[in-house]
Amino acid sequence: MTKKRFVSATMAAIFAASLVAGCGNGGGNNSSTTTAAKKSDGKVLNIYCWNDEFKQRYEKYYKNTPSDVKVNWVITPNDNNGYQNALDAALKKQDSAPADEKIDIFLIEADYALKYTDTEYALDVKNDIGLTDDDLKDQYSYTKEIVTSTDGKLKGVTWQATPGLFAYRRSIAKDVLGTDDPTEVQKALADWNKFNDVAKQASAKGYKMLSGYDDSYRTFSNNVSKPWVDAKTSKIQIDDNLMKWVDQTKTFTDEGYNNKTSLWSDGWNADQGSKGKVFGFFYSTWGINFTLLGNSLDKKEADGGKAEVGNGIFGDYAVCQGPQPYYWGGTWICAAKGTDNVDLVKDIMKTLTCDKTTMKQITTDTQDYTNTTSGMNEIANSDFKSDFLGGQNHIKLFAEVAPKINMKNMSSYDQGLNEEFQKAFKDYFDGKVTKDQALENFYKAALEKYPNLKK
Repeated sequence: MTKKRFVSATMAAIFAASLVAGCGNGGGNNSSTTTAAKKSDGKVLNIYCWNDEFKQRYEKYYKNTPSDVKVNWVITPNDNNGYQNALDAALKKQDSAPADEKIDIFLIEADYALKYTDTEYALDVKNDIGLTDDDLKDQYSYTKEIVTSTDGKLKGVTWQATPGLFAYRRSIAKDVLGTDDPTEVQKALADWNKFNDVAKQASAKGYKMLSGYDDSYRTFSNNVSKPWVDAKTSKIQIDDNLMKWVDQTKTFTDEGYNNKTSLWSDGWNADQGSKGKVFGFFYSTWGINFTLLGNSLDKKEADGGKAEVGNGIFGDYAVCQGPQPYYWGGTWICAAKGTDNVDLVKDIMKTLTCDKTTMKQITTDTQDYTNTTSGMNEIANSDFKSDFLGGQNHIKLFAEVAPKINMKNMSSYDQGLNEEFQKAFKDYFDGKVTKDQALENFYKAALEKYPNLKK
């Protein structure tokens, strides 16, 4: 597929200039995911990440770490750009760092992937690491597009695909729509006009359609018609679909269709639990099996008690596709230039992101949606079910959404501009500024963050 993505030459140059060129590396030899030990020159495998999700996957599903290799996890939370700052600082020292302190693997997210994939500091997973087209053929195309550099090199791989759905409370759907059946609920929410109509119906029954301002944002921002920045002029482009989010959210706020919360806030978390009165939440794969499940449990469960039907509101959620296809999040594994563990890194990538058996097991164990097209289709057409979702096979719906994900309008500015756009318009939703003032505040913040851009 032809990509229409770009990376700002200025940003790439600034980032590259701030880093000292890393050491070279040799090509990896073919390795089998069933081999007991891997050739490894280094005795420490340094992995940089922002939480322990990949650590959990690695420790449970990767069994080939050589006995004489220590795995060192360098975990820095994302707050205030902490992870990227720590990673950038380490990359600056990569060339001069002692062998056992060099980064071997670092993880990245979609919103800032191009910052790293368009530099030499992330190795080409085919030419440098040794994964083949045959190894990678079963992965979803969009997961490869996100981490493909502008000169066509694949710079990372992931074990997960993250299509999004709309997760709704079954009990609330029954009260508002007379049914909790996912097919029927989808008919009622099939486009934004219908979605807004249901919001009005829910309000009449004493419910909120969404928790807060940001809940629907990804669904709109993933369906824009152009990237955030024009590649030729460096001019910021505000897509009409983003303004549709502004208008919808303002209406929802003024009409009382939301609770005026923000993502990850205590109020937003609480709205997903047993005392919440919110119809539903836009969530991708990880959000359902991890965040929503955790937030819906009572305190005993959250503290480690057994999650069962009848506890909290376990079993009172279901999912449907909602008004538009979208994706949210995902984590990619990159090999750092200068690693002295090429063979081991290759085997980790191959086992955790290319081996269908491993990925299907992850899905079966955790309900995460993994990056194997054929594997997910097999589970979608099986008797697999989620007790948390009232016995629904949500993998089937994810498998229908995943091929529709379109990455052509992705840019290297997505994280920063999305954050500033949402932040600027919260004052408008709260009635503190006009829409025009919020727009001006966004431009001011955006240009301060990215002085190379233009209004």
